Amino acid sequence: MPNRIETCFAHLRAAKRKGFVPYICAGDPTLEATVDLSIALEKTGADILELGVPFSDPLADGIVNQLAAQRALSAGATVRGVLDCVREIRKKSEIPIVLYTYANPIMQFGFTEFHRAAQEAGVDGLLILDLPPEEDLEAFAGNLIHIRLIAPTTPPERVSRIAKGARGFIYYVSREGVTGARQTLASSLAGKVAELRKALELPIAVGFGISTPDQAREVAVCADAVVVGSAIVSQIAEAGEKPGLAERVVAFVKPIVAAVKDAGSRV
Repeated sequence: MPNRIETCFAHLRAAKRKGFVPYICAGDPTLEATVDLSIALEKTGADILELGVPFSDPLADGIVNQLAAQRALSAGATVRGVLDCVREIRKKSEIPIVLYTYANPIMQFGFTEFHRAAQEAGVDGLLILDLPPEEDLEAFAGNLIHIRLIAPTTPPERVSRIAKGARGFIYYVSREGVTGARQTLASSLAGKVAELRKALELPIAVGFGISTPDQAREVAVCADAVVVGSAIVSQIAEAGEKPGLAERVVAFVKPIVAAVKDAGSRV
């Protein structure tokens, strides 16, 4: 059975378009709001949805995403609740869904059981931040794709090892450090992505620090997809549970989506 992520990138490639991947933390401000936001983001132009599984010790995340996880946990979000949230999204949408998570919640749930439950719920991929490829038990994953991360500091020999057996796409971390919006992009980004293309056949999505339409356009010129997270999460944090949350997020995301699509059409 084809995986939605792979099908999505095949369609993007055929249409000569670049992908837009928004990140939101499931359960922030509520799981019900997450369902509404997910559908709204797809209608606004999201190609793949990245949902964060709230965790109490998210070491790779900056303060914006840390606080989002804290709000979600305080509101009662759980791993099973996140999977139920995916089921609700699946009633209305076939958008590819990647869960952004850490190893601890998966191990607490039970590695094999989690993969089975995630796949049954409609999850397409897992981005496990602190699971090295050497420890990756993807043989248990079924049709779930484990998305591999590559950083600016990853040496060439390790890039080859990470890429071996990888599926879906490679997530390239645009800069060192944790997640969070930045004023500027790393000057070496385009060159780094070009180097990766020599060693990789998979599409490359770039994330961490992208927060404006201009930045998204610049990344889309060299990458296959652009991931925007903290900037969207900041909008959610400011709106909270007030009416009009989805409309606010859509208004923020629209120019970013337009920039990504525009850059793709010019390449």
